[in-house]
Amino acid sequence: MPKLLVVHHTPSPAMQEMLEAALSGARAGGIDGVDVVVRPALTAAVVEALDADGYLLATPANIGYISGALKHFFDTIYYPCLDATRGRPFAAYVHGNLDVTGAVRAIESITTGLGWRAVAPIRTVSGAPAAADRDALYELGGTIAATITTG
Repeated sequence: MPKLLVVHHTPSPAMQEMLEAALSGARAGGIDGVDVVVRPALTAAVVEALDADGYLLATPANIGYISGALKHFFDTIYYPCLDATRGRPFAAYVHGNLDVTGAVRAIESITTGLGWRAVAPIRTVSGAPAAADRDALYELGGTIAATITTG
């Protein structure tokens, strides 16, 4: 069964709301046969990254960059996964109260280095998530889950 690894740093109510929306989309009834594995960024392991068929990444923008937790995940898995995960699909979202540009650029740079393939533009949310943001994250979760079932 294909595995979707959801790696997140969810320190705020806004990030929790966004995570729940994305997971609902990934686990939607119309998408069968996907094992959704959810791990906080500080505990996600290399073996889980190697075992996954795709990735959903979630981070707040902290001081204009990805969270230290997501950076730690990337630092941990980068070299062990560099060749083995090349070409795998990913999706990501970033929450910030101000500028998220640096966080988006970091995710794009790191995933490009890994050779991962974006299935959608990185979603960004500023401030409290609105209904349209939650709907977009639901769709994003569904898109990455559907992608790994079809290859």
